[in-house]
Amino acid sequence: MGAQQTGKHSRDYQAIVDAEWNILYDKLDKIHKSGAKVVLSKLPIGDVATQYFADRDMFCAGRVPEEDLKRTMMACGGSIQTSVNALSDDVLGRCELFEETQIGGERYNLFTGCPKAKTCTIILRGGAEQFMEETERSLHDAIMIVRRAIKNDSVVAGGGAIEMELSKFLRDYSRTIPGKQQLLIGAYAKALEIIPRQLCDNAGFDATNILNKLRAKHAQGGMWYGVDVTNEDIADNFQACVWEPAVVRINALTAASEAACLIVSVDETIRNPRSSVEPAAAGGAAGG
Repeated sequence: MGAQQTGKHSRDYQAIVDAEWNILYDKLDKIHKSGAKVVLSKLPIGDVATQYFADRDMFCAGRVPEEDLKRTMMACGGSIQTSVNALSDDVLGRCELFEETQIGGERYNLFTGCPKAKTCTIILRGGAEQFMEETERSLHDAIMIVRRAIKNDSVVAGGGAIEMELSKFLRDYSRTIPGKQQLLIGAYAKALEIIPRQLCDNAGFDATNILNKLRAKHAQGGMWYGVDVTNEDIADNFQACVWEPAVVRINALTAASEAACLIVSVDETIRNPRSSVEPAAAGGAAGG
């Protein structure tokens, strides 16, 4: 239920209006005197309050989602207030820089140098939606691989180096085993070379030439040599800091091996034959 106030004379009505303005300005004065420079509210902020803050070099934003308020509080400190009474420094957040920036057709409020921030915001821009989606996936993969590398202290050289070394080891090992198993191990070793070959194809290199160089280098003991996509050659990727977490390569090889075993173990397939009545013939028969 709303509160109503009635008066017999116009001066009574004016007194009520003046009281409302006094209450509003009293709240605004308390916010200003607290030392706040940025005011965020999940409720709308009127024109009077906006102009009041602007005259005092303060920024305000209304209709801010509650989730954004909580994220800002977690990054900048302070606490969300339901009243302007008893405001102190303890309830105010801190940041080194606050700026409003226009990126594309949108305006963003950026908090920089937040003392309690454990995350950061990355803004991706592009000309087409499909490019943006691909960039987002690539960025997500890059972040996850760095996270995995930090959590696991065992790394190997990337760029197909570890696959070439495993391929060399299996080829040498297969020659010590008689019988058909030698062919199986040799086929597995050859399959491992698909990784550096695909890297060469993606970069537009001569895959045959690069793989020949890698085989020769690994035969001489260069176990960390892989594809150098920058110089169109091979390089010691461990020295070049092209690393991959060992657990990622182990999981990839395990999954690939299990998939290959599953396919090889299939000894019979069931084919669903096509219907003997063609759609066109069936339509003609119905029409006749």
